[in-house]
Amino acid sequence: MKISRLIVAAAALLTASCAQTGQSEPASVSTPAASATSQEEPFVIAANPLAARAGQDVLKRGGSAIDAAIAVQAMLSLVEPQSSGLGGGAFLTYLDGATGKLTIYDGRETAPAQASPTMFLGPDGKPLGYRDAVTSGRATGVPGAVAMLAMVHREHGALDWNSLFAAAERTAEEGFVISPRLGRFLGISFPQLDTPDAAAYFGGADGKRKTTGDRLQNPEYADFLRRLAKNGPEALYSGSTAAKIVDKTRSAPLGGRMTIADLAAYKPVKRVALCNPYRVYLVCVPPPPSSGVGLLQLLSMLENTDIATRGPDDPQAWFLFAEASRLMYADRDQYVGDPAFASVPVKGMLEPAYVASRVALIGETAAASPPKAGVPRGAVQAAADQTLEPAGTSHFIVRDAQGNVVSITTTVESIFGSGRMVDGFFLNNQLTDFSFSPVDAEGRPAANAVAPGKRPRSSMTPTILLDGDGKFAGAIGSAGGNSILAYVAKSLVGAIDWDLSMQEALALPNLVARGANIGGELDKFDPVVLQGLAARGIDLKPGQGEDSGVHAVLIRNGEVDGGFDPRREGVVLVGTGE
Repeated sequence: MKISRLIVAAAALLTASCAQTGQSEPASVSTPAASATSQEEPFVIAANPLAARAGQDVLKRGGSAIDAAIAVQAMLSLVEPQSSGLGGGAFLTYLDGATGKLTIYDGRETAPAQASPTMFLGPDGKPLGYRDAVTSGRATGVPGAVAMLAMVHREHGALDWNSLFAAAERTAEEGFVISPRLGRFLGISFPQLDTPDAAAYFGGADGKRKTTGDRLQNPEYADFLRRLAKNGPEALYSGSTAAKIVDKTRSAPLGGRMTIADLAAYKPVKRVALCNPYRVYLVCVPPPPSSGVGLLQLLSMLENTDIATRGPDDPQAWFLFAEASRLMYADRDQYVGDPAFASVPVKGMLEPAYVASRVALIGETAAASPPKAGVPRGAVQAAADQTLEPAGTSHFIVRDAQGNVVSITTTVESIFGSGRMVDGFFLNNQLTDFSFSPVDAEGRPAANAVAPGKRPRSSMTPTILLDGDGKFAGAIGSAGGNSILAYVAKSLVGAIDWDLSMQEALALPNLVARGANIGGELDKFDPVVLQGLAARGIDLKPGQGEDSGVHAVLIRNGEVDGGFDPRREGVVLVGTGE
């Protein structure tokens, strides 16, 4: 099926708008044919059943998609603290069911006003070791998730803010049974678990760390949620909690520079959605500092190959995916950063001629050395990227009965954030998403170098798909650090190109090819595929880091085809449970 002229025109308009401005205005876009539905089948897809049910209960009470999303996030902060929380940040893509408008809400953390480009360099001028940096006070950025959710609620909420936290508050007070996934992470030697806060929180009466099946209570978090419900986001950005955050981040080792003024000054940003066509869909993502442009570029490159005529059992399909991924990551790593501080050639990276020139670099066998970044129109030469980006993130999707959709990726950065806690929740270590080295040997600044008030580059790409009539057609996003782009692209190829059910697409083996590192789930690939990749010069290595956490939905023939990543504990709840 050919891409409709409507989608091409809309993509050109939206891409040009975002690429030229890189700013927060206009804050939303309306597709040429707005979706004007009255009643839609609601659903919640999240990484934990308790969180999904909290969102579904809000929908049952007549809550909107954002009302439910707030309830989901409050519960995830408790039951999935290794991944996201109220001490972290998020990107949210919102579709208004009545008007068809898409709006991006950027709740990414920011560096304190006293942050320095050299804050992650040691006394010898060399980058700090990651284990030292991740648990340091310097690692934490000003949290953005709560302020961002409050902004969206003011604009699109249906229920009172103070009615959205009861489930999480009750669960924190009464306790919950540690799930196998959380229990597994508690059994791994992450440096965050050695911090005094984490040791005290997860410590059992017998002196051993709690594990799967144990009950975990968090009365401090319950108390904070009561204050958050009553006082709104000011409960975090001012008063006793803000003072505790500042004290915690300025404490040794390697104390940071956050102040009360930094917390009080935090503002989420509304941005224009960045959209580009893929097959019969218009794929819409957040612009920089999100890496959504990388996802769009990868999909565009794949559309210029014959991957759609192949399938998951064809080694050539995975070869094309790997080589296109390496080319995309080279560009993403080189150019993407906070657009308020760096010139990001968004439009140039997506121009058809440039994309075709990148695809032309894919040969019959894998490139002997990692591909270098290209030079898209508008590019400004920068230092080679040296950003480390671990994986500690969650994605969830909500649609309400009025057709409003929330696609949100939320994070505390690495597993259990910085390991430092305040009022029952973990603080993020998001500033380690900056390049530790601010310049290269020639003095050229890195696009993702630290700067006061700057948002670090993110791989989070909460995505919404529209059909040729501008109506909601699907949503997707994932956890996984810089692997997010590969996880999401793989899932879309599986569901759209290979016509797999969404659940089958998410279960496909993961393959992440970035620079010299090409890793994947060896035990899930057919040996014939591995042999075929080896014959093409790709010796797939075992993947590293946290599992993917893709959650997605496509609307097929009016039906909800939702899926959760089988590597996690997700669930798809359709309807309000009545």
